[in-house]
Amino acid sequence: MNRTGDELSMASVSADHGPMGDVTRVVAIRHGETAWNVDTRIQGQLDVPLNEHGRWQARQLAEALSDEGLQAVYSSDLQRAHETALCLGEATALSVATDPGLRERGFGRFEGLTFHEIEARYPDDSRRWRERDTAFGPGGGETLPDFYARCVGTAARLAARHPGQTIALVAHGGVLDCLYRAARRIELQQPRTWPLNNASINRLLYTGEDFALVGWGDTLHLERRAMDERAG
Repeated sequence: MNRTGDELSMASVSADHGPMGDVTRVVAIRHGETAWNVDTRIQGQLDVPLNEHGRWQARQLAEALSDEGLQAVYSSDLQRAHETALCLGEATALSVATDPGLRERGFGRFEGLTFHEIEARYPDDSRRWRERDTAFGPGGGETLPDFYARCVGTAARLAARHPGQTIALVAHGGVLDCLYRAARRIELQQPRTWPLNNASINRLLYTGEDFALVGWGDTLHLERRAMDERAG
């Protein structure tokens, strides 16, 4: 995590929006790994479970956040996110509330296909998807603006319930991408250059009006434990 960036973000929020006690601290989490992640297969809103490694990642994540001081845990209702959140809920003695607004983007006819299969079957659609065409929704799926409005709006609504507290949002790669863009004021058309790792810890602040970035892409809890297990 970039400590200098953290301090600057917090100082900016405090100066612009008053006491830090009014701010909600948000820990945004992508679910653990699934077999479809490994296969580069589009999951979208299909209900794919964690694989064995994903369940291990969820346990390490829960241990890393057990002393975070969380007051609430919210999750997408898709099982890969919900199962990840349940590990966190058990470690923090908190119940998990699901919200379909935290679901992954609806990818329509792309769902269930690998990147290569999409390119072979729907080359024009594949191009529009890669180019981040904001008017494009893949065969019954969501457009980027609709998806962004849904997931960022849901995150803001949930964060607004907890001023001065710390909450976890367990969701999906696309949701985290939108939250990063919201916090950094990055347009939807701009290519992604930031990580969206499974079971990563990503920290944001919600001021009651908008999001600010604190830290992103923390996977030390996974790397350290894997090294410890290999050493042992």
